[in-house]
Amino acid sequence: MPELPEVRAHAERLSLALGGRILSRFTGFNFTVLKTVQPAPDSAISRALRRVHQRGKFLLLEFEETTFVVHLMQGGRLVVDDKLALKPRGGQARWTFTEPPAMLLTEHGTERRVGVWCVPTDRALEVPPLAELGPDATDVDVETLGELFLMHPMRLHGFLRDQHRVAGLGRRLANEVCHRARLSPFANTSRLTTEETERVHVAILEACNESLEFERSQPEMLPSAKRPSRVHGRTGEPCPVCGDMVRAVEYSDYTVNYCATCQTGGKVLADNTTSKFLK
Repeated sequence: MPELPEVRAHAERLSLALGGRILSRFTGFNFTVLKTVQPAPDSAISRALRRVHQRGKFLLLEFEETTFVVHLMQGGRLVVDDKLALKPRGGQARWTFTEPPAMLLTEHGTERRVGVWCVPTDRALEVPPLAELGPDATDVDVETLGELFLMHPMRLHGFLRDQHRVAGLGRRLANEVCHRARLSPFANTSRLTTEETERVHVAILEACNESLEFERSQPEMLPSAKRPSRVHGRTGEPCPVCGDMVRAVEYSDYTVNYCATCQTGGKVLADNTTSKFLK
């Protein structure tokens, strides 16, 4: 699933390509894609697209009175649409402007998990789905992060992925942050020292900023496998810091990657969810 850096860079590309264009029509190709009733999508017709920006993993298409909030989930993409096909392959929704090109939301496969919410622009951050988010991970200062750790005692990897705690990080960046911070992915957040919290804070900023720099150099949003990483998705490869083998704890729908030498004092984490995990 695209994370904060990918979504932010893509928002910048779309804003540059389509910002200022006047909306003439919104088309939902799948009745499940629109998650709200009021305000209606038509309330944005004849209005200019002010900008496309980002909050957490969401894209925001901001018009004067109405903002479209878009979540791409795993397989969705929001792209500039030059073809304007009558029935676009994988098409879920289209924003047509008075002059081409349009903007097309696609999702291939059968899950149909992408979503579009219409919300009042002046209250976009105060209503679902954005109201449910924690602060963007890149906006959290170290003091606030420490307070959140104490308020929500849980495994560090799970905390980083929890959009209600901090928004924008997913499986890849959670792996990368834990590795950069030299902490076990299963360290309990309430037991982290001030120095360890500072390391997590620095690791979040470094991982996000490096990823954002890479994404801004790309012409489009890339598949997850093509995004650079130190440990994520590199099970069995050497750790770029110490040379030890990158290991994995496998779950049904995701993998936690880590380096035992860098993060757990050389101890290997058992590959099951009921183990007594290490700090």
